[in-house]
Amino acid sequence: MTISRRSLFKAGIAASAAFSLPSVVRAQTAATDARTVRLVKTGVPSVFDPVLTTSQDTTDHAAAIYDTLFALDSKFIPQPQMVAKWGVSDDRKTYTFELRAGLGWHDGNPVTAADCVASIRRWSQIRPEGQFMMTRVQDISKKDERTFAIVLNERLGLLPNFLAHPLYIMREKDAEKHGTEAVTTNIGSGPFKFNESAARPGDSLTYERNDKYLPRREPVDGLAGAKIVKVDRVILQNIRDPQTAVAALQAGEIDYYEVPPADLFPAIASDPNLELQILYKYGQDFFLRINTLQKPFDNVKARQALLHLVDQQAFLQVLSSDPKYTNIVTSFFGSGNPATNDENTKWFKKGGGPEKAKQLFKEAGYAGEKVVILQPTDWSDGSNTSQILADALRKIGINSELAPSDWGGVSARRAKKGPIEDGGWSIFITSDSDFNRGQPLTANHLAMNGEKAWYGWPHSEEYEALRAKWAEVETVDERNSLARKMQAIAWDYVPEVLLGQYTAPIARSKTLTGLIGMPDIVPLWNIEKA
Repeated sequence: MTISRRSLFKAGIAASAAFSLPSVVRAQTAATDARTVRLVKTGVPSVFDPVLTTSQDTTDHAAAIYDTLFALDSKFIPQPQMVAKWGVSDDRKTYTFELRAGLGWHDGNPVTAADCVASIRRWSQIRPEGQFMMTRVQDISKKDERTFAIVLNERLGLLPNFLAHPLYIMREKDAEKHGTEAVTTNIGSGPFKFNESAARPGDSLTYERNDKYLPRREPVDGLAGAKIVKVDRVILQNIRDPQTAVAALQAGEIDYYEVPPADLFPAIASDPNLELQILYKYGQDFFLRINTLQKPFDNVKARQALLHLVDQQAFLQVLSSDPKYTNIVTSFFGSGNPATNDENTKWFKKGGGPEKAKQLFKEAGYAGEKVVILQPTDWSDGSNTSQILADALRKIGINSELAPSDWGGVSARRAKKGPIEDGGWSIFITSDSDFNRGQPLTANHLAMNGEKAWYGWPHSEEYEALRAKWAEVETVDERNSLARKMQAIAWDYVPEVLLGQYTAPIARSKTLTGLIGMPDIVPLWNIEKA
């Protein structure tokens, strides 16, 4: 990352003093245009294709420049977005969708039904809900320039939900690429345009208001309704050092800092010009993802050892010293979902069980194989928890090693299925919204379909058979029963291990308002700056 001399001066000479600068002095240093918003988020995306990766920085990028057929409202009910009207046949097997008039690509061409058909097909190659949907699809076809249809072999009442989780519509010529081949053109039909000429890879990205975007007439409601852009420009900056980021926020050089570390909460809260705000009321569930294809975790007992090794309270203490922001999670489906249950959770022990973990590694035949943990250095929560995990493994005699890189490096390396000596990996830490953990057909890491599964590639036909039934049952009680059976299998197989739940506040200038609080996405529309 390139830092200006001004920022270096502030960070190097007055990093601690910056937290106590009088607000009048800070106001005099602020030179930010009222029509330009500057954000520091989890990182600047290095991969721009939301089908290729589910990293939040990529998803936020996609939400800005692309549009979706449907979107979830604040009650998580799918509402039409690009779709003007839609209907389903009497036998519930044919869905017909008509696009809104006036939708156009940033290159000036109109959005067509053919774009939608190609985008759905590409998305379904990678996304678990898309893969499941295609097992019931007979045909997806264009009817006219604004109309397309999805014909099913079997009923699928959750189809609109699948299309809203979300499916970003791309130009047909981009969506013709396979889902594993990156789309790099960044031309969408959404409320923002990506400014290619202003992009500084690894440093900053710039988004300009799309003057030709036609928002819906309904009021904004979650991710649904009118996507009205109230600023001219949004600049995403990459400031890796937390103190430098908070100093920039206090000085008015940025307007929003997404991941302030807990030890800086008091400095932020005491500043009359700043505010800590919880956007994701459902919180984020942190978990470590395991590569089930390579030693030692191709052995189930080695994976089970991690269940016993993890002391959630130790990890949560690093995420936040204030217990009001944290919560223990033992259910595979999170702590605040209808699917949450206590099936097969007797492994949980307060403080963890290192001796049991050591025993299980021995039973797995562990012979000193290197365990490589991908450490995201530009995400403090992920970096710190990775270090705790590495230390816990070393204490029980496991040859653990950190592989530091920015999040872009983690995203690239975790896609490699080969052994460590060929650039592979063993574990990485990430998080997902608690809401998403209760969605086994749409949360990609809740699939266990082997080579088609998310990074780590777990495989359980028994679990997948139950997951397939999720779309068939109609009542909450029936889904709860399925969830218990699925959880029993999951905690025996162990595709991932939960580290606890953290409801992290963002930090923002009080002049920045209109942020939409939804899990997994921070929309750039609706925000405004006094």
